[in-house]
Amino acid sequence: MAANPKVTFIGAGSTVFMKNIIGDLLQRPALAGASIALMDINTERLEESAIVAGKIAKTLDVPAKIETYTDQKKALEGANFVVVAFQIGGYEPATVTDFEVPKKYNLRQTIADTLGVGGIMRGVRTVPHLWKICEDMTQVCPDAIMLQYVNPMAINTWAISAKYPNIKQVGLCHSVQGTAHELAHDLDIPYESLRYRAAGINHMAFYLQFEQRMEDGSYRDLYPELHKGYREGRFPKPPEHNPRCPNKVRYEMLSRLGYFVTESSEHFAEYTPYFIKEGREDLIEKFGIPLDEYPKRCVAQVARWKSQAEEYKNADTIEVKQSHEYASSIMNSVWTGEPSVIYGNVRNNGCITSLPADCAAEVPCLVDDTGIQPTYIGALPPQLTALMRTNINVQELTVQALLTENREHLYHAAMMDPHTAAELDLEQIWNLVDDLTAAHGDWLPEWARGPQQRKVA
Repeated sequence: MAANPKVTFIGAGSTVFMKNIIGDLLQRPALAGASIALMDINTERLEESAIVAGKIAKTLDVPAKIETYTDQKKALEGANFVVVAFQIGGYEPATVTDFEVPKKYNLRQTIADTLGVGGIMRGVRTVPHLWKICEDMTQVCPDAIMLQYVNPMAINTWAISAKYPNIKQVGLCHSVQGTAHELAHDLDIPYESLRYRAAGINHMAFYLQFEQRMEDGSYRDLYPELHKGYREGRFPKPPEHNPRCPNKVRYEMLSRLGYFVTESSEHFAEYTPYFIKEGREDLIEKFGIPLDEYPKRCVAQVARWKSQAEEYKNADTIEVKQSHEYASSIMNSVWTGEPSVIYGNVRNNGCITSLPADCAAEVPCLVDDTGIQPTYIGALPPQLTALMRTNINVQELTVQALLTENREHLYHAAMMDPHTAAELDLEQIWNLVDDLTAAHGDWLPEWARGPQQRKVA
């Protein structure tokens, strides 16, 4: 093994995210001398990222080597770790299309990057490019681990494991640890005192245990306090990260299911048929559902980045903080053998016995120098399994569309989506899929483009 690892970033033009990951890994002594290959097709953003990465290394006074590439295969040569973070089609035109076309059918969304018609389209745009990375990895770095930060996470992870089962990969999200911080804030207890165990699918995992370590070493179940706080109107407290969405959806689901989901209320509202309904503005108001949240977020991020980019260019050094992302922990554990535990999205393979073996499950994973090892969960409570299956149906049909290049399965996936099916009839759903694929055009693989002649019995 080389003295220092090579870490390749595909989509390194996502500068803020790249900054967090590089800042994390260069603070770890075993990774401080890493060779970092930044790859992006946008040369301007790539140059900005290289400047930021170089200043992080200078700030930390570490010997990391920074190189830039526009050729993906060359960037991957000899990599030990491959971090993937890109958005095919970008905010404009792809994300705008995913929101504006469904609005013509009065189908409204909040985030549209994981499930629903927006998530389906994003998956069809994204997976072929992930497969290209896998193909290149097979040829030039077959033993590397892919750390995949791209949505729709579950569809992506499932599709990679189905077509490239030999690629070592894990889908990473910060929802499990991020939500735990939010609940600690509501409960007014230190995050460090928490002990929890979560499992499910990405963006729909639930805390099966959520406890606090007491001074005498015992553990207190925190679920009774969460239920009580919601009933009495004390929870949720306004979240600092997004005051427009007061987190009521997740607490309402806690009161109905008995468990707290790990992804945000703005996400979860569109994974179910209960909260966003045409003509029911009372529900939108009651639960504080931020419609069109993701486009608004994108506009704000673009505006903020313009000032940040200039600030970074003019600064001699850059403040480096530790983020909550798992990437550097995984790299450190694999490289040094020092064990760690992360929550990762992997092929289920029986970890959760009540879900399909080939779906993408989000479970606790042990990481050491043998790699990423998912842990056994067993069967989930039946009400949680049932809800997850409604999302898995959409994921599976989207993956099947991609694997078989059968466009019919795009209609089937949209038909099975809980939110879409609750709002639209069958003819509307099929017409909407036609409109979306036509609008996306060349952003989609050829087999998925445009309306086609179809027979309805």
